[in-house]
Amino acid sequence: MSLVESARVAVDAIWAHKLRSFLTLLGVIIGVAAVIIVVMLVEGFNAYFKDQVASLGSNAFMVSRFGFITSVEEFVQATKRNKDITYEDLQSILSNPRRRFVLDAAASKSTIGQIKYGSQTLMDVNIRGVSHNMVDIDNINVAEGRYISREEEQRSRTTCFIGADVVKEFFPGVDPLGKEIKIEGLPFRVVGVAEEIGTILGQPQDSFVIIPVTTFEKLYGHGGTISIRVSAISPDTINQAVEEVRVVLRNRRHLKYHEPDNFGILTSEAINNFYDSVSRSIQLAIIGVASVALLVGGIVIMNIMLVSVAERTREIGVRKSVGARRSDIIMQFLSESIALSLMGGIIGMGFAYVIGRLLAWQLDLPIALPLAWTIAALVVSATIGLCSGVYPAYRAAGLDPVESLRSE
Repeated sequence: MSLVESARVAVDAIWAHKLRSFLTLLGVIIGVAAVIIVVMLVEGFNAYFKDQVASLGSNAFMVSRFGFITSVEEFVQATKRNKDITYEDLQSILSNPRRRFVLDAAASKSTIGQIKYGSQTLMDVNIRGVSHNMVDIDNINVAEGRYISREEEQRSRTTCFIGADVVKEFFPGVDPLGKEIKIEGLPFRVVGVAEEIGTILGQPQDSFVIIPVTTFEKLYGHGGTISIRVSAISPDTINQAVEEVRVVLRNRRHLKYHEPDNFGILTSEAINNFYDSVSRSIQLAIIGVASVALLVGGIVIMNIMLVSVAERTREIGVRKSVGARRSDIIMQFLSESIALSLMGGIIGMGFAYVIGRLLAWQLDLPIALPLAWTIAALVVSATIGLCSGVYPAYRAAGLDPVESLRSE
């Protein structure tokens, strides 16, 4: 029997018992669907995270009091040890006579507040005070007008640069440049509008107002820590720039060589590495659970193939009596189990794609299905069918033709 003929016989046998075949495949369908959904979301989220969440700006990293905290214990220790980041820290970075890899640095502070325009009020707006050169470091681009200027920072002017959501709420169909909004009761003149950023994990990122950091301190006080955004001279020199800043701050704070940093440095690479380790663990855990479903699916296929052998004993006897070889019988049942499992894999992938699309739509996340995982899912499905069909196939091939013909 040729391979094509075996496949045709297998498909006919499966089609003859459609409902039973479908129920047999549930384990494989669920297992494959679970793996593919996880892979699609993780792969899509990986790209999204690295592009949107972990991006601190062009060749940039952040210096803050706490840096990247991953546990409560770490936070408690950092609270005791770390000191506020100050403008003197910023100046020491910029005035470092050995500066080679740091291109620029800017200060920022932020709070959540409300803003007003006429009778309208917008709540929970991110109000940021920044240095004028933040525009060269941050990943926010100017869509209209301009950013905060040096003169406005030096003179603590009441000007502002607003996000796209503020424009949508206050100035639909109207040019916002030159208009005045109120922050803490003070009028601020709009000098520029940012390009729309969109959402991150479903959270809008365009509800913000940027004002000069000196004005911010007049409004909200001079206390507390600042954060410093630092840009390296190129993407390849971020690590050197980080070390340059670390040396400057450690010297300025008189830290001995065995003492840990009492400040935090946050890089996109650190965030990505942490995210990769977390996502990899989640991915492996879910794939492990899905593997159990695939194992159960394989056992069910083996069971149904044994039932099929019992039901078709007479057919096997007839085939053997007209010249079918042992290998033909093995090929027939192996083809059937592989085709059965492969169908489960294909249905599971289709099911996963629909579910993945729905989840991506609801969570506003991209999805991606690498070709390698598609091929792997089909190979795993076929392998499960092969392994599940070996014993029933050999059992069918070992039947005595005379005894088989006597069976009803």
